[in-house]
Amino acid sequence: MPLILAGIAFLFVIGALAYLMAKDRGPGPEDAAMAYELAWDRLDFETLWTLSGIELQDNLERKEFLQAKREAYRGRQQLERLARGVTIVSTTDDKDVATVVTEIALNDGHAVRDELLLARRDGRWKVTRYTLAREGEPAPEA
Repeated sequence: MPLILAGIAFLFVIGALAYLMAKDRGPGPEDAAMAYELAWDRLDFETLWTLSGIELQDNLERKEFLQAKREAYRGRQQLERLARGVTIVSTTDDKDVATVVTEIALNDGHAVRDELLLARRDGRWKVTRYTLAREGEPAPEA
């Protein structure tokens, strides 16, 4: 009898874990937007590819995209690591579509705001549009 009860308890725990995993929606749009901004700051084109929807992949396959971006930014290290920090200003999330406004505090003391449109595809948030929302203001003191 104790073995049967242990088996039932085990099945219950497995079922509860499966249920919780199915309900978990994973990282939110804010997480994807933050990762996208940081990837641009580091010129991390592999991460950019992964986080980009087809709208931002320039109609290229992964290998071609990486090659094109690396070539375009070769010798332009001055464009890398310009950010002192990235914060989320606002998020509008409508189930499978979200808009996230970020603020990037730059090392030169200024800040820029970007607006990212994201779509949930295959369970992951992808950036489908990236626009500069506001530029050139002094950054708030950290």
